[in-house]
Amino acid sequence: MSGLLALLDDVAGIAKVAAASVDDVIGQAAKAGAKAAGAVIDDAAVTPKYVDGFAADRELPVIWRIAKGSFKNKLVYLLPVGLALSAFAPWAIPPLLMLGGAYLCFEGAEKVAHVLGWGHGHEDYAGKEQEVQDPAHLEEQKAQGAIKTDFILSAEIMTIALSAIPESNFWMEAATLAAVAIMITIAVYGSVALIVKADDVGLAMANRGRLGLTRSLGRGIVKVMPGFMKLLTIVGTAAMLWVGGSIIVHGLAEMGWHAPEEIIYGLGKSVGAMFEGGSGFASWATKAAVDGVLGLALGFVLIPIGEKLVTPIWRGVTSKLSNA
Repeated sequence: MSGLLALLDDVAGIAKVAAASVDDVIGQAAKAGAKAAGAVIDDAAVTPKYVDGFAADRELPVIWRIAKGSFKNKLVYLLPVGLALSAFAPWAIPPLLMLGGAYLCFEGAEKVAHVLGWGHGHEDYAGKEQEVQDPAHLEEQKAQGAIKTDFILSAEIMTIALSAIPESNFWMEAATLAAVAIMITIAVYGSVALIVKADDVGLAMANRGRLGLTRSLGRGIVKVMPGFMKLLTIVGTAAMLWVGGSIIVHGLAEMGWHAPEEIIYGLGKSVGAMFEGGSGFASWATKAAVDGVLGLALGFVLIPIGEKLVTPIWRGVTSKLSNA
């Protein structure tokens, strides 16, 4: 009996350690995922356009197909590459992170330029859409284009998350990065599904609701959704510029140039000192605003480079891969 009790006690101890490890993984994944907020919001803002024009009964299947492609991008391709970089070439992570930050700045600045009427903007990574009569062909085309775009955004998310994971053993890093991939993909495409179907739900409530309050709420949802989509685009653009700028500034500090980060930190601290109750928020908002302005400036510099050089090369590569 004493041996059995000792065994049960050992099992309980192992279970506690395992539970603590799971808590650590989830906690680290949540923190790492928060660092990738800009790319995550951008992912959620970009995806709904890929189901535009489909019948209502095909929207969720298309979203599910893109979500499965996103899981594959993160877990099959990017996770092993990220772990290999962490183990064998950690020095490469800051430059890759800055490359992703520069891409966020470029995308955000290009959206701002398009709103201001400066240029026409580059076409998405799926290539220019062609008019296709066959709905199945169109669905295939849009899904593949969305998955390719997701690969770029997922690469940013995974790189940002990897840089935010504390140093630990290989398996803890692998589990944390996998948790980030799963949690973010579910959050992004679950949100996209809710956003895409919200107007249909509102319309059903408006037409079939038994109570006047239900019908009024449904009509309100239908009216609000177009404005919400515009707001989501604005928030996504601001998040891209803020996160992209902060990544560049932090990357420069890691590479030895600390002045920009120190100046921005000091400015945020000075502004925060002016507010007694909300000093923390004022300091954060100031730093985020400065990072965003720097990101916008860098993005404007990168626009001609991206439109004249990078985008044509990328289109050529994806075209060859599609034809292979």
